[in-house]
Formats: sequence, C-alpha cells, structure tokens
Amino acid sequence: MVADQQALEIGRLLEGAEVRSVGRAADMGVVELASAHGDIVMAHVQCPFRILHEGKALLGSRDMRYPQQGAADDAFDRFRTVYDARAATLNGILGQLRPRVREVTFGEAGSLTVNWEPGFRLQLFPDCSGSMEAWRVFIRNGQHYGYPESSV
Repeated sequence: MVADQQALEIGRLLEGAEVRSVGRAADMGVVELASAHGDIVMAHVQCPFRILHEGKALLGSRDMRYPQQGAADDAFDRFRTVYDARAATLNGILGQLRPRVREVTFGEAGSLTVNWEPGFRLQLFPDCSGSMEAWRVFIRNGQHYGYPESSV
C-alpha cells in the first residue's frame, strides 16, 4: 500500500487532471497530464500496466514486445511496435475528448488505478518483490512520488 500522505499528494496531482498523451521512453510507459492547477504531470511506469476502455484492453505494456505488421527486427528501436501504433490511435482520441481524471485508487503492493471519463482506466501492477522503482508520478521540476517510496 502507498503511504497515506503520499496517496493524498498523488490524488491531488491527478484528480481533475486532463489526460493528454500516452507513449514510452524505451520500455517505460509514459502518461502526460495537465493538472487542474495547470502543471504538467507525468506518470512514468516501469511495471506491467494497461489501459482499458469499458473493460476492454486498448493498450498494454507487453504490446511493446510485438512489431507492427511489416516492421523490421528493429521495430522497438524505431517505435514501430503494436504499443506505438495503439498509443498513437489513443492519443488522437484523447486529443478530441480531453478527458479528466475522476478517481485515483491505491491497492496492495503498489497497485494504482486511475479512472478517467468516458470509461477509461489505467491500471498499474508492480510485479517485483525488491525495492526497484515500479512507477512514479511527478510535476516537471517538482516533487516526485512513487512506489516503493524508498526508490524515489
């Protein structure tokens, strides 16, 4: 479980924020949001994650392993994976909808769920028993929060 004070701070950053884009930096998932206060908020995800819409998986961290149809062996390095294609499609939808986060929920062992309208859900589920960073949420040039807390 994420410590209570950290959970409050993360909730404050994310609730009401506009979800702007989904992407990756190497094999780390990246979600960019604009907070209700106008700050750019980033989520960097190094553990398994997925984005659902009305219960259907739209994008998952393992999608980075699979090249797009017709892509070469270097698809990952050239951002030509299934993940990249689906993220681009999702970003087009996000640009039109400009959805806002309505709920942030913390679970056991660092799991985190971020719900935004209409019917979207980001789920993070750390799968490492050690103290390796699974995810972090932060404002650029500001405070960083993550799981486990000792890794941030």
